[in-house]
Amino acid sequence: MTELSVFSDEHFMKQALIEAQVGFDEGEIPVGAIVVCENRIIAKDHNRVERLNDATAHAEMLAVTAAQNNLGSKYLNECTLYVTLEPCSMCAGALFWTQIGKLVIGAKDTERGFRVFNEKIIHPKTKLKEGVLADESEALVKDFFKKLRK
Repeated sequence: MTELSVFSDEHFMKQALIEAQVGFDEGEIPVGAIVVCENRIIAKDHNRVERLNDATAHAEMLAVTAAQNNLGSKYLNECTLYVTLEPCSMCAGALFWTQIGKLVIGAKDTERGFRVFNEKIIHPKTKLKEGVLADESEALVKDFFKKLRK
């Protein structure tokens, strides 16, 4: 079992999972995103597509915009984005333009994740780590769609 430290990828992904649960509870596809800079959460959000009636209101997009506003910069090359589900192509393209320093993914999205369409869409300097708390992230999405079908 991995020991959690305050600044571990697992710790921050747990925070992203909390955001995903908020989305779940609001009837949104449960994806949570956290932006961390210098071991401090500077932005967090969850999907708000239904609430805002905006197809672009994905957790990653909202968290990245908040982080850019927080830092007063369009670049996030010193930041890490933790997201519970692999970003779609739209979100990955946005991450390219922000030059995000590191992307940590929970569960893979084998249907709509960016790697299904273009693995190289994220910035070449972006470090990528996947599978952090993947089981928990995947279970939340599966539970959401089970609930939706009932």
